[in-house]
Amino acid sequence: MRLLFEMDKKDYAQCTHAFTRNSARSIIIRDGKVAMIHSLQYDYYKFPGGGIENGENPVEAMIRETQEEAGLVIIPESVKEYGYVHRIQRSDMDATECFIQDNYYYLCRVKDVMVPQQLDDYEAQESYRLEYVEPLVAMNKNYNVMNSPYNQMMFEREARVLENLIADGLI
Repeated sequence: MRLLFEMDKKDYAQCTHAFTRNSARSIIIRDGKVAMIHSLQYDYYKFPGGGIENGENPVEAMIRETQEEAGLVIIPESVKEYGYVHRIQRSDMDATECFIQDNYYYLCRVKDVMVPQQLDDYEAQESYRLEYVEPLVAMNKNYNVMNSPYNQMMFEREARVLENLIADGLI
């Protein structure tokens, strides 16, 4: 899978250990819009997907997470690798810990039928909603998130992936 870009804060010289948490995300495009999860509480967009569990490969995680977060059922034979983003920085929680994450993105199609969301508690609290959104709207929103408990790099990552999709002529 090709590297789309790297996000490296180079702020981890004092770290003594690392924590790795990779993720897999779906890219579903319909009529020039992209299926994204909108956090109504913090007003940002993210591609459906999430953490890869032990024993799961990235495609399995992406299919599971997309169905849980968005209620979208991916057609497995439609899945195509798009690229990944490598992120590395000092942890926000522990100054001695380095956070490392590869975020794998897959182009895919979904079935016409949807299933109910199965949100984690924090996802339900944030009021995750599936929206097919214009890429520029999501990018603008993510570059301007102000009040969120999350690291700004997460929002920037999703906006930059959208920029890549536009540059590649996919949306």
